[in-house]
Amino acid sequence: KRFPKDGRAASFWPHLGFGFAELGTVTRHAQLGNPRPRLFRLPQDGAAINRMGFNNQGAQAMATFLADRWQQQPRTIPIGINLGKSKVTPLEEAAADYAHSFGLLKELGDYFVVNVSSPNTPGLRSLQASEQLAPILSALQSANDDHKPILLKIAPDLEWDAIASILDVIQQYQLAGIIATNTTIGRDGLTTSKIRRTGRSPQEEAGGLSGRPVRQRSTEVIRFIYQETQGQLPIIGVGGIFTPDDAWEKITAGASIVQVYTGWIYEGPWMVRRMLMGLLQKLDEVRLNSITEAIGIDHKD
Repeated sequence: KRFPKDGRAASFWPHLGFGFAELGTVTRHAQLGNPRPRLFRLPQDGAAINRMGFNNQGAQAMATFLADRWQQQPRTIPIGINLGKSKVTPLEEAAADYAHSFGLLKELGDYFVVNVSSPNTPGLRSLQASEQLAPILSALQSANDDHKPILLKIAPDLEWDAIASILDVIQQYQLAGIIATNTTIGRDGLTTSKIRRTGRSPQEEAGGLSGRPVRQRSTEVIRFIYQETQGQLPIIGVGGIFTPDDAWEKITAGASIVQVYTGWIYEGPWMVRRMLMGLLQKLDEVRLNSITEAIGIDHKD
C-alpha cells in the first residue's frame, strides 16, 4: 500500500489489513508540486491521471514526524520510504539530493525506493539511463551503513533493452529489488473521451496514467524481469490491481509482493480483505500451501 506523501497516516494502514506500507514520494526540499487541478479520475476506465509533482514537506519534516511517531507507537508492519529528486535540483546533482534525503530517513524506514520514473518532474525519467542511475545508487549504497533494502522503481514505458540495462546496474550495486511499474505516459485503450473536471480529453492532460489500463503492461514488465534474472531479483508488482485475479496474475508472473494505488481508491477499504480471501481461494484451487510457492509459477509450466 502506498498513499501518504509525508507519512502522516503511517500508523493507519495495518488496521486496514495491509502487510506493508510505502510512504512518499518525499524529496530533499519541500515543494508544492504542480498547479491544481492535478489529479483526475476516469471511472469509465477504472483509471486516474495524476501530475502531482512530488508535493511534500521535505525529508527533514518527514524524519522529524516519523521519529516522534515511532517513539510513541512503534511500527507493526514494514514501512518503506519512497525517495524522489527535488524539482529545484539539477539532474547532474541528483545523486547528492537522493543521498541527503536517505541520510535523514535511513533509520526510520525498513526499505527505501529510488523513484526515477515519475513522469511529473522534468527530466526525472532520464535518470533511468544506466550512466545517470549509477552515481545515484553508488551514493545511496555508500551511505547505507545498516544495509537497508533499496529498490528501484521503473516506468512501464521503457523498451526491453533499457530494462535489461537497468537490471545490470541493479546487480552491480546490489539492490534488494525492483518495483514494476510506475504510471504510464501512454493513453492507449481508454474509453473516456472527456474529463469532466476540465472538459479536455485524457490525451490532452499531462501526467501519469494509473489503474486498469496499465495492468497488462506492468505484468509484462514483471514477467520480463523475472525471466531476465531467473527469479533471483525480488519484484514488487504494481499496476491495475483491483481484484484477487489481478494480484494473482502479478504474483504468478514473478512478483513477490504487490501494491495497490488506484484500485484501492475505487474499491474502498474492504478491498484488502477481499484480496486476501481471494488469494487464499486461489491457493486452494491450485493446491499450493503459500504465496511464496506461487511466485513465478507461470514460468514453470
